[in-house]
Amino acid sequence: MIRCAIIDDEPLSRDVLRQFISDHPDLILAGEYKDALESINGLETNPVDLLLLDINLPKLSGINFYKTLVNKPLVIFTTAYPEFALEGFELNAVDYLMKPIPFDRFLQAIQKVKERLKTQQDSPEYIMLKVDKKLYRTAFEDILFFEAFGDYAKVYLESQVLIITSTMKKMEAELPKELFVRTHKSYIINTSKVEFIEGNQIKIRGKMIPIGMRYRENLLKQLN
Repeated sequence: MIRCAIIDDEPLSRDVLRQFISDHPDLILAGEYKDALESINGLETNPVDLLLLDINLPKLSGINFYKTLVNKPLVIFTTAYPEFALEGFELNAVDYLMKPIPFDRFLQAIQKVKERLKTQQDSPEYIMLKVDKKLYRTAFEDILFFEAFGDYAKVYLESQVLIITSTMKKMEAELPKELFVRTHKSYIINTSKVEFIEGNQIKIRGKMIPIGMRYRENLLKQLN
């Protein structure tokens, strides 16, 4: 069962989500809160797998609240305002649901949650990268992108750049496809680090990365 918590200041929205959870055989409601601050103690003592998190909350927005969490559960953002979708995307949200939420759209989002959880269970959360004669255990979440560098590859991390003994073709085969995608013959990116797409470029941590024509369709499918 997937343990869920609802954080929403609108009683009607909570009622709808509560009923949706009750109707789904794989979900169980483990917490319900009217605002982010009310949920802090509850989530610490009663952790969940999934947050159904309204963005427009009093005192502290859902997006800013989610940023403060150290051990982040998966999140589906809910809101009546589409302009917040990009921020939710940048936080690697599973999905973004517009109110009023149809049940079939809710089911699609939960299917994505199930796939994400299965991936987390089946796959390691790190990769061993060879630098000179040493192997470095590197968490996927620390990797921004890979760049071709002759017979080697540069790995851009949150805090440094490594030059590894590997080709882009080999890295593409070893990396989890649900998290990393080839954007160009010379680049592989971590999709959770994308800030925005503009034309044929993607911005990650201030660097504009090209999108090759042959990779564009697959890239957009994965990001969506």
